[in-house]
Amino acid sequence: MADDEIIGRIDELIAEERELRSRVTGTGLTDADKTRLRDLEQRLDQCWDLLRQRRARAEFGEDPDEAQPRPISEVESYRQ
Repeated sequence: MADDEIIGRIDELIAEERELRSRVTGTGLTDADKTRLRDLEQRLDQCWDLLRQRRARAEFGEDPDEAQPRPISEVESYRQ
């Protein structure tokens, strides 16, 4: 997946996340919405991680196409 495809996916996820978050102050979120929101947050973290991997590989003369998405469990365990 190329950088522009990853960025496009990030934009899609962010749009959906914003739509769900806008409901928090209005009608509230259902349990399904809360689950979907957590999933979106995790997928976003995974996409950002992949994009960072690709950019780091390119910066150091490696093939960015060799970057692979890391499991959500790994990405979510990073310290902020």
